[in-house]
Parts: sequence; structure tokens; C-alpha cells
Amino acid sequence: MLELRPFIPSDAQTIISWTGDETAFRRWCADRYDHYPIIPNDMTAQYDEAGKSGRFFPYTACEDGVPVGHLIVRYPGENMKTARLGFIIVDPSRRGKGIGREMIKLALKVSAERDGAENATLGVFANNEAAHRCYLGAGFTDVAGAEEEYYHIFDKDWLCIEMMCRIKESAE
Repeated sequence: MLELRPFIPSDAQTIISWTGDETAFRRWCADRYDHYPIIPNDMTAQYDEAGKSGRFFPYTACEDGVPVGHLIVRYPGENMKTARLGFIIVDPSRRGKGIGREMIKLALKVSAERDGAENATLGVFANNEAAHRCYLGAGFTDVAGAEEEYYHIFDKDWLCIEMMCRIKESAE
């Protein structure tokens, strides 16, 4: 059974190991780290700083106590009605088994129950088809008419697709 627990610093090395090569790493974090590869201290320092806001919550998904996935939930708006998911990743040896979808649904449930969140958003690169399918399966839809956002990575412009879901509908 999948459980979602708060991220602990000792998770960082495992999560970083899942990011693969630099292309996969950038699909995971976009430009949120200014170098590659990162080390556990890079991740924990960033999370410690973001956590000071009281609006940033990193999680590790575990099966039988073993980390199998990771994501963060943050609240960028004035209230906590809209959660923003990011840094979503699943252990490569466990991909394609529904763990990502289940992990996201657990995060949405926690966001609704603990924080009163009603909606959730996330961004996914157009060149990350597997992740896009996962998010659709978790109840997200592409935001029609959203302003196109590009990230300049490896001398190319990567299109970021904005997605959203209504948490109550997604949890049902």
C-alpha cells in the first residue's frame, strides 16, 4: 500500500538517483537548480529555504517503508485554495504501475483535508509524454487558452503545458 509521508533529508540521495541523465533531470526540475548533477545538500538546502514560508510541503511516497516516489506541494497564492504540485518523480524501476497517479491523488487528498485546497495546478513539458499521461490519469486537464510558457534548456525552447484539476472531482 502506498503511503505519503513528509520528506526527510535522508531521502534526497535516493530521489536524486532517480533523475537519470541531464535531460531527464531537467524534465523533473526545469531550471530550479542552476547546475547538474546536484547533491543531497543542494536539495535539502532548497527545501529548507522554501519551507520557511509555511506554504511548501515536500513528500516521499513509500511502499512498505521504501521510497518509491516524491513530489512537492506548495501554495503560491494569497490563500491556500490552489495547490501547486512539482518535482514529481517515481523510481524508474517502478514506473508504469500507477504509482505516480496514486501518489498525486494522495497529495491532493492531504491538500484538501489539511489545507482546504480546492484546486491544484502543475506544469509538464510537452516533451515528457509519459508524465503528461500520468497527470491526465490523476484527474488533471490541460488548461485551455493558457499563456504558453517556454523554458530555454539545452539551447532549445521547451514548451510547458499548464494543467489543473478540481480536487474534489479528482478524489472521487
